Amino acid sequence: MSKNLLLIFTRNPELGKAKTRLAKTVGDETALEIYKFLLKKTRDISAKVASDKAVYYSVKVRENDIWDPKIYQKHQQIGEDLGIRMRNAFENGFKASYDKVMIIGSDLFDLTSEIIDDAFHQLENNDVVLGPAEDGGYYLLGMKSLEEKIFKNKDWGTATVRAKTLLDLKDKKVHLLKELNDVDVFEDIKDHHAFQQFLK
Repeated sequence: MSKNLLLIFTRNPELGKAKTRLAKTVGDETALEIYKFLLKKTRDISAKVASDKAVYYSVKVRENDIWDPKIYQKHQQIGEDLGIRMRNAFENGFKASYDKVMIIGSDLFDLTSEIIDDAFHQLENNDVVLGPAEDGGYYLLGMKSLEEKIFKNKDWGTATVRAKTLLDLKDKKVHLLKELNDVDVFEDIKDHHAFQQFLK
């Protein structure tokens, strides 16, 4: 068992429920195809990370899917909002005796295994590591102990999340990774080479 745990939050890939803001422009079917593409990319980069890994499903744990149970622990997200669901997942990790626990989402094409490995490394000398997203949120969050307050009193999915999170952590040593863009709306992909195959 590694002392590091990578949590991966995913949505079950279902038509009409994946990438709903993107779907307003490209349609439900294309949005679902793009989300499946992003899921596979997340799987491929996370598989190379030197840590234990756990996938947290939004709706229901799937046995026969892209996540190999020999590599990924499988759990369901529990809680009424994203903050509570993340807090519960972190708590599970620390209760299972991991020293460093980190979370990523599954909608970042530009995230690499090197960035995640570096984030675990940065936790050697920092309390928290945060990967800022261009939309004002964050794409990665890692810590060595459960920082309860950062999961409370946030308008999840809005541009205020990162600023409020950093305010909660003003007494902690925080390392910021480079800013990346997650895929939420059409503008995030329209000029990106990797997504042109879906936009013909």
